[in-house]
Amino acid sequence: MTTAHTADQSAGTAPPPSMRMRELAFGAACAAALRAAARLGVADALGESPMSVTDLAAAVKTEPKPLRRLLRALSCYGVFAEREDGTFAHSDMSRLLREDDPNSLRYITLWCTEPWTWDAWPHLDEAVRTGGNVVENLYGKEFFQYLNEDAPASADIFNRAMTTSSMQSARDVARLLDLSGSRSVADIGGGQGHVVASLLEKYPSMTGSLLDLPRVVENADPRLREGGALADRVRIVPGDVREAVPVEADVYVIKNILEWDDDSTARTLRNVIEAGGPGTRVVVIENLVDDTPSMRFSTAMDLLLLLNVGGAKHTTRSMVSRLTDAGLAIDDISPVNPYLHAFDCVVPA
Repeated sequence: MTTAHTADQSAGTAPPPSMRMRELAFGAACAAALRAAARLGVADALGESPMSVTDLAAAVKTEPKPLRRLLRALSCYGVFAEREDGTFAHSDMSRLLREDDPNSLRYITLWCTEPWTWDAWPHLDEAVRTGGNVVENLYGKEFFQYLNEDAPASADIFNRAMTTSSMQSARDVARLLDLSGSRSVADIGGGQGHVVASLLEKYPSMTGSLLDLPRVVENADPRLREGGALADRVRIVPGDVREAVPVEADVYVIKNILEWDDDSTARTLRNVIEAGGPGTRVVVIENLVDDTPSMRFSTAMDLLLLLNVGGAKHTTRSMVSRLTDAGLAIDDISPVNPYLHAFDCVVPA
């Protein structure tokens, strides 16, 4: 039974290295199982009470026997729980596959296992040899051009995943940042503006700005658009942060966009510094690939960035180097949550 297996592992009985290596080599099976469960809606169909596989199969329109095999495989990783009577129940992890869970990772799971990823991962050795992305060779187009023109379903999954992730992390950012005494905040390359919206809700007297590409900000958070609860306190500015930052603010927040080539990163930071001037606070928020509780997650994203756009996640040292080279003074580095860190900086006088 899976319950006994889980109990043995929790008691500290780890598999030997040879078995662990076999498990790692079959890692694609786990990713595929997660994707299948998400696409089938198994977690959404499973309620608060345990269900038999027969009933669950009827609910998600599958055959019972292969569904049991799928659930058994996932329960080995703590996703769903197999009970002694053969029924299956939710675990803390399986609830994250539900679309209605406030911390849902359903669309993140789908995004990380979209068809293009299965095309790209086998070419990781090529990307490591050359240092460049492989997607352009695979599809003959830059990654986001390929998504928007040839894989609209994947583009939709990407947008949903980024929206979900941004909404969740925005809450953590707002909890962390103390902007008392600041009159204005700018969300630079802020996507749909979840960060600036969360900060404006936290500080009712503050005004804000959202800057991102035109096609991005036209789908801004409804709270920020005309008629929204925060619309009269925010300015939505279409533009490319690498070209210019036509926004003045006391505090600039730059979250998860400094993963480009070094030149694009340097230009963005320079534009922010020029817009804000001496004394301006700049908060850069990024995933790190060193000394974090989420190393497996962050390093996997780092490799995926190499494959699709030729980008990279940062180490603490590389992030500090880029910020100081741009002319910023770093006051503090602190965790936002298990997978994000905030670099709190100021533009020197």
